[in-house]
Amino acid sequence: MERRAKVELFEQIRREYEFGIGTIKGVARKLGVHRRMVRQALADAQPPERKLSERERPMVGPLIRFIDAILEADRNAPRKQRHTAHRIWQRIRTEMPEQKVAEVTIRQYVRERKRELGWSTRTTCVPQSYEPGQEGQVDWYEAWAELNGEPVLLQVFSMRSMASGAAFHRAYHRATQQAFLEAHEHAFQYFGGVFRVLRYDNLKAAVKKILRGFRREETARFIAFRSHWRFQSEFCTPYEAHEKGGIESEAGYFRRNHWVPMPKVRDLAELNAQLLAACHEDERRQIAGRSQPVGTLMIEERAHLLPLAEHGFELAEISFPRVDGLGCVRVRTNLYSVPAKPGRTVEMRLYASCVEVREEGHCIACHERCYERNQQVLDLEHYLDVLERKPGALAGSKPLAAWRQRGLWPENYDRLWEELIRRHGKQSGTRQMIQVLSLIKPYGHERVRTAVEEAITSGCSDAAAIRHLAGAADLTHARSAIIELGALSRFDRPLPVMTDYDGLLGQEVAP
Repeated sequence: MERRAKVELFEQIRREYEFGIGTIKGVARKLGVHRRMVRQALADAQPPERKLSERERPMVGPLIRFIDAILEADRNAPRKQRHTAHRIWQRIRTEMPEQKVAEVTIRQYVRERKRELGWSTRTTCVPQSYEPGQEGQVDWYEAWAELNGEPVLLQVFSMRSMASGAAFHRAYHRATQQAFLEAHEHAFQYFGGVFRVLRYDNLKAAVKKILRGFRREETARFIAFRSHWRFQSEFCTPYEAHEKGGIESEAGYFRRNHWVPMPKVRDLAELNAQLLAACHEDERRQIAGRSQPVGTLMIEERAHLLPLAEHGFELAEISFPRVDGLGCVRVRTNLYSVPAKPGRTVEMRLYASCVEVREEGHCIACHERCYERNQQVLDLEHYLDVLERKPGALAGSKPLAAWRQRGLWPENYDRLWEELIRRHGKQSGTRQMIQVLSLIKPYGHERVRTAVEEAITSGCSDAAAIRHLAGAADLTHARSAIIELGALSRFDRPLPVMTDYDGLLGQEVAP
């Protein structure tokens, strides 16, 4: 019985009792209702709410333990890298394919469970419309990834096209100004052009001081970068993230779908390759309310973007440090090894992800940038010339320990070193080991590692033999191609007649 009909019945019961029969039994018999309902109507004119009985969950029941375990694990996960109902449903389809359950069923259970945990929050947004190529939105967000077995908190740059919905994401260790500008250039290459307007938060990389209203005192480097790529910049009101809601929602979507579970990669380069592949994968999705996929709209928008500049902006921070007695140069608070003599002044180019050292215009060293403080970043290859004169310093050297930590010193190198020392003595054997290491510069780590492995397998421990094995691939000569001579017949000429000359020679020798 619907609510309105029950309220009218209660009114009839109350009137019949007060102005009619006057007894509970008589009213129940006359109106054909239970005496319990008569008592309820006399107690209150409003019918009591219907109690909803808990129904069994035949489909989600076997999955409750799995879902609850995910939500419980999310308590310790980063707040913005927790599972959504859609992501949980995707995992059920992948990890438990025998369980056939609709997504709406999982959504309903997860919504109820999150409400019990106090995680549900709702906000209201106003839809906006944009012309192709008109505006892009930029922001940073945090995400965790496992790099070489260790969890690392990363800063992720994101740029989103507001017309097509396409987005670009790239991760860095720190959200420095160099990373900020470098990520812009990667994003412009991804989109195939430059947006006319880019909207930002009040990032320190771009804004030096917030003035009254919408006016900002921008950093000189950002102004030069903006002038180089010919776009305009706009900044949101402080603490009003909804003014760039497009990139805020994009960061949440991308983090939920491509950062959950936590990515496990070897290094940052591999992670950024995965993120770029994920950006291309998202081009196939279709945003609600749009008639075409993101990738199709992105291609159509490309014609409305500003063209790319012929050359990129100079992103390097240039300095001219002097090489110290340890064969290092200081950049910020860290020391980086260089293959140059102490006292020489070199050119240092500091990028977002690497440190490049130049001497007389040539690159002599390149290191991955270290964002910690007071660290030494050493490369054993830079000390080989010195170690050949001082072989005893190799065993306890910090560059060797750094190579071991980076995985550049396999166990085969120790076995070869021990065998060289056994055959030639400590000093001479170590010097031969250094000669083997010097092969890395012309041939690379992989070929030298393979040559050492072949030498040990064949029972050979000699630097000259390893040099031969490392360079064996370059000794094979390509077979000469067979040339057809038919096309050259037009150059044929008759042979000269030497009869008269032979006659003259015969006269000279005649008596």
